[in-house]
This record gives sequence, C-alpha cells and structure tokens, in this order.
Amino acid sequence: MILFQSDYTEGACPEIMHRLIETNMEQTPGYSEDVHCLRAAKLIQEACQAPESKVHFLVGGTQTNMTVIGAALRPYQGVLSAESGHIHVHETGAVESLGYKILSLPAVDGKIKAVQIDEACTLHKNDDSFEHMVQPKMVYLSQPTELGTLYTKQELEEIRNVCDKHELYLFIDGARLGYGLMAKGNDVDLPSMARLTDVFYIGGTKVGALFGEAVVISNPVLQKDFRYMIKQRGGMLAKGRLLGIQFETLFEDNLYEKVSKHAIDLADKLREAFVKKGYPFLVENTTNQIFPIIEDTKLEELAKTFGFCYQQRVDESRSAVRFCTSWATKEENVDALIQAL
Repeated sequence: MILFQSDYTEGACPEIMHRLIETNMEQTPGYSEDVHCLRAAKLIQEACQAPESKVHFLVGGTQTNMTVIGAALRPYQGVLSAESGHIHVHETGAVESLGYKILSLPAVDGKIKAVQIDEACTLHKNDDSFEHMVQPKMVYLSQPTELGTLYTKQELEEIRNVCDKHELYLFIDGARLGYGLMAKGNDVDLPSMARLTDVFYIGGTKVGALFGEAVVISNPVLQKDFRYMIKQRGGMLAKGRLLGIQFETLFEDNLYEKVSKHAIDLADKLREAFVKKGYPFLVENTTNQIFPIIEDTKLEELAKTFGFCYQQRVDESRSAVRFCTSWATKEENVDALIQAL
C-alpha cells in the first residue's frame, strides 16, 4: 500500500535523525533552556527578521492551538474562525474544552475575508445585548488552509487592519506553512508572517520533523508569562532539546525550504496528471494537498493500492478525495499513482 493520506506518515528527515543520534549523549538543561533551543530560536528570529519576537517550541498542533488561544483570551472571549478551520472541525473541541467559544464564519475555499470579521465585530458591538454574548477577541487562520488554499499578502494586510480596528489578536496556524511558502504564486514570506500577526507557528510535524511546532510571538502582551501557559497545558517537554535540535537542523542551510519544495514539486506533477486525465478539483490550489473529484468505481480500484482521504460526496457517482504529498514522498510512488490513473 502506497500512502498519500497525509504529510506525516514517515518519521523525519535523515538530517534530523543524524543530528539526534549525534547529540544523544549530550548533557543539557531541560525544558527548552538548552543551547540547541536557544540557537534554533535565534535562527527562526533571523529568518523572520523579527529579533524582538519570542520563540517557543511545543510538541503538536492541537496542543499549540490550545496553548496560544488559552494564553490570549479571557473567559468571556472567543475566537473567530472559518467554519472549516482546523480548531473548529478537527480538534475534538479542544479549544472549547478550555471554555473558549469558536465563532465560526462561512468560508469560501477555506478562507474568510476581512469584511466578514469587520461585520461580525460591528454586529456584536452594536447589539444592545452585547454583554450577554461572547466577545470576539482573536482571529484564527491557517496558512495554508484546510483546503490547501493560501491567503495573499494583501488579504492578510486587510485582515490585520480589521484586527487593529477592533482590537483583535491575529493568530495563524502554520502546521503546513513550509508547503505554503514554497507554493507557486505565494507572496507571503516569514517576515510578513511575523509582521502581520500577533502570533503564528511554524509547523515541523508535517514538514520534516519527528514532531514539534515553533511558536513565534510578536505581540509583547502575549509574550508575557507564555511559558507558564506551556507548562499548565502540559506542553513543557522535559527533554526540550529534542525540539530545539530538530528546528535547529531545519533552519540550517535552508533545509526547511528544500524539503517543502520537494513536496510541492511532486504535488505539481501529480496535479498535472489529474488535469490531463480530465479530473476536476473540489478547489484549485498550488500546495501539497490535492482534491480531485473522481468516480466512485475508480476510487474503489485506486484504494486497492493507494491510501488517500475521503473529503466529501459531490454527486451520485463521484466523490472528492485528498491526495497529499510530503517532504518524504518518493517520485516513484507518484509515478505509480499516475500510471494507475
């Protein structure tokens, strides 16, 4: 079985595995206060051109989303998200288990617009019963989105302006950020992310690391006491150096970009094959997630050899599914899938 179900089916980049073995017997302080975490944080600050930012390392995406949102909001506040947003659909109510309501907005191709955020906040403020309602205080976006689409720099700037207007925090989930950075047509880079957000994170779990996400906090208000929140949410890894070593390696010699580009190149090759065979897509994108619409009978045949994710029913005889490439995808496996098509 050849798996295209996700971008975390393999372990980690050989460079990371080598570095972990190489440093295995080092003695270092715990809880991410070691030299590797400090150097990794410095490399990320330099890549983001944000020397005043604070960088923290957590284990996984759900844990990171819970910790960041929990640190930012007061008990009566909520977070605006696309209805298809990861925190709203795929985290088992993790954020809401903390007592913070997710205020979902209709999305087009996985994205929400500045005007929607503006309208939601204006309606809340103008409602006579506003004090009886959850107060919007944060905007949550993903880059790329759940459907592999990307926000442009202009769209993010417009959302930033609305956030400033209504005193909202802007938080971007970058679990697959590397694939967004390397996608064709993308105009958002790491310095833009650091400048336009209050906080975002750089995903490692799905982009070459064994595990781990690097949180970059630009807003001084959110920087204060953030390590208390990491500890309280169970995210302060005793052997924190395991996180630092991985991000130290990813941000040396542009490795993060190199492994991300590998996934994009193979996704482009596969996407072109679907186009040549006449398959339409649920949504057009240029990242590592591809959503072709395929006849159910053909999907049954493909499923005998290839793993992929069901997305949704399109009509009586066709379904949209997701094929996902990664830093570790083998070109020969892509070729095998293309041959099967």
